[in-house]
Amino acid sequence: MPRGPDAHRTRSSTDTYHHGDLRRALLDHAVELARAGGPDAVVMRDVQRRAGVSNAAAYRHYANRDELLAAVIVYALQRLAAMMHEALNTVPPRGDRKRRALARFRATGQAYVDFALAEPGLFRTAFATHPTSLQAVEAAEAAEDVAGEQHPFQLLRRCVDDLVATGVIDPRQRAGLDEAAWAAVHGLAILYLDGALSGLGEPQKRQVTGRLLDTFEHGIG
Repeated sequence: MPRGPDAHRTRSSTDTYHHGDLRRALLDHAVELARAGGPDAVVMRDVQRRAGVSNAAAYRHYANRDELLAAVIVYALQRLAAMMHEALNTVPPRGDRKRRALARFRATGQAYVDFALAEPGLFRTAFATHPTSLQAVEAAEAAEDVAGEQHPFQLLRRCVDDLVATGVIDPRQRAGLDEAAWAAVHGLAILYLDGALSGLGEPQKRQVTGRLLDTFEHGIG
């Protein structure tokens, strides 16, 4: 029986990826789906179809949808961390140590919100840890070292460390500040994307974000 065009396309695509990086190609397609539609858009069937490979070929690299989604979550966290790093690098390396520590703290918060607005699909995906995929996410994070020093929360925490080290914050007032700062910027980002502030225009969002960061800066400075 002659094989249909789809079967031929799947076979040839598999051959094409034989010497390439099919795992990376599958992840790239999954990332694009997440970028456009958030975590719910990451469906193994759609990724496999975009890559032009068989189910068997796709499942050799990702055992199930949870593993694939976990890889996308790790990618999204890495992109968020990269944007925060870029913001930190804009702070001049010289000058008053206290002001520099405050500027770095502010830069990470601004970058966190900016990423959510620029990449809403990836931001939603970064924190879409469902119970069924929790172990897969933890395994993927461990493999990429995202659960450690490169996690966005850890970058924020290091900025708080700098605030303590430079004398901006009394060490006795440190408890809970990391989590409070994260909750503030994350909560604002969610309000912009899916909450009551989603209807604000870009200038208004910029203003509100600035006021939030001002409040934190003045409160701890």
